[in-house]
Amino acid sequence: KKSLLDSFAALGCRVSVLPAVTPAKIILALRPDALVISNGPGDPRSLPYLVKTVRQLLGRVPLLGICLGHQIVAQAVGLSIHKLKFGHHGVNHPVKELATGKVEVTSQNHGFAVATPRDADRFWVRRPDGTARALVTHRSLYDGTVEGLAIPDLKVYTYQYHPEASPGPH
Repeated sequence: KKSLLDSFAALGCRVSVLPAVTPAKIILALRPDALVISNGPGDPRSLPYLVKTVRQLLGRVPLLGICLGHQIVAQAVGLSIHKLKFGHHGVNHPVKELATGKVEVTSQNHGFAVATPRDADRFWVRRPDGTARALVTHRSLYDGTVEGLAIPDLKVYTYQYHPEASPGPH
């Protein structure tokens, strides 16, 4: 989204936009400091090519997943995705940061959610050379769904909501 690009540019980041079908080899050849897997439309379970690319990038470049990107990264580390009965759409969705107890009011637009093993907040995930410790960082106060993940050993962080607080396609 333009608002996400503008947010990174305002922080002084050099931003390049790549199509979702860009192979990992080409991404790595660009030598990015980090990679954002951004939001997008549709069922995240129907994007196996993107999940495969992200799996190839794990541990090789820091990753930030936002909305659909959160769901793609989750699948790349072996987590499953399920369809929500109603989805989360619009503004004023309360999300709790588990480490601090702080509640953020977020903007959201998605119909799917990430599932963790036994609905745990700490668990192990697949990584290219074995496993890595992962943790849920944020949960929805509406329905308890996973709103944020961290896998520090892989430098992976994801958010289900729109951290720049600007939902929509532009």
